[in-house]
Amino acid sequence: MKRVIEEEKIVPMVDLKRQFQEIKDEVLHVITEILERGQYILGPKVSEFEKKIAGYLGMSEAIGVASCTDAIHLSLDGFGIGEGDEVITTPLTFFATVEAILYTGAKPVFVDIEPDTFNLDVNQIEAKITEKTKAILPVHLFGHMADMKEILKIAKEHNLKVIEDCAQSFGAELNGRKAGSFGDAGCFSFYPSKNLGGYGDGGIIVLHNPKVAEIVRKLRNHGSKSSYIHEKVGFNSRLDEIQAGILLVKLKYIDEYNKRRRQKAAVYTKLLSEKVRCPIEKQGIYHVYHQFTIRSPKRNEIQKRLSEQGISSVIYYPVPLHLQEALRFLGYKEGDFPLAEKASREVLSLPIYPELEESVIEEIAEIVRRVV
Repeated sequence: MKRVIEEEKIVPMVDLKRQFQEIKDEVLHVITEILERGQYILGPKVSEFEKKIAGYLGMSEAIGVASCTDAIHLSLDGFGIGEGDEVITTPLTFFATVEAILYTGAKPVFVDIEPDTFNLDVNQIEAKITEKTKAILPVHLFGHMADMKEILKIAKEHNLKVIEDCAQSFGAELNGRKAGSFGDAGCFSFYPSKNLGGYGDGGIIVLHNPKVAEIVRKLRNHGSKSSYIHEKVGFNSRLDEIQAGILLVKLKYIDEYNKRRRQKAAVYTKLLSEKVRCPIEKQGIYHVYHQFTIRSPKRNEIQKRLSEQGISSVIYYPVPLHLQEALRFLGYKEGDFPLAEKASREVLSLPIYPELEESVIEEIAEIVRRVV
């Protein structure tokens, strides 16, 4: 097999340094502009970015915050969800999804997943609805949207709020409509490795309700609408000016980045679909492949062999949330969500980013095929 991985023979999950080189001049220009202006908190770049995100997603309101964790937390808080309430979500997601629910005093209630998309199984939602249920929190995992049509139908029938966790799905679509634009609120992450990532932490909330938007804007800024006048006990959760400036640069390229991710995913699928379970795209879905996640009973051996060749891979997620030590107080046990548990034993995410060479994908795929 011809060696195509050179130098240190390291293939990262995402190569942010290469992406930076492509947009270096624009990034340095906008950072210099901000430094020369000297306004770093809730300045003009934040306002401009909020407007452009709202326009891109087809929403009327966008509020920059410090992280997607805060975006979910403040969205729930803004809709009055708190102590004694229940929020239905998935056990196969990053811990922050549940942290945000717990921050409000509400209780997360899990439903099992679909084995093909890894998103929550909408057919199991209604069985978990009680008089305490106030919201559904779907996660568009790995860049593939959950079944929002059915989720919205259930929410309407039971008078529930829908908060979309879009941390991994910026630019994803269902029938031409963007992730984050379906529910009462959409919450996004700009963590550096995301499809649209900054150079530090950051997040944004999008919604249509101006009254809730006003509440959230106060919450992100110590409960204050004007300086030193505090109407609520809020939080310190603001998207900073430099991150907004960087994200404005990268927002111009996000559609191209996502298109290139899809091209890389297509190469992987062509080479691997006969050997492992590859990601799917359900009808009407535009998958943005934040991760390219395969499934195989030989997952651990595949990861070991990749590592020996200097190739990164990550298990998202090795322990589903209902079995995490920190959430033992919720009372769940092994066997409660068998599909999520089985997925956690089989999933492996392979390197995928816009700049990844097809020749490297071919080598990764060859290693996987040999193991299987």
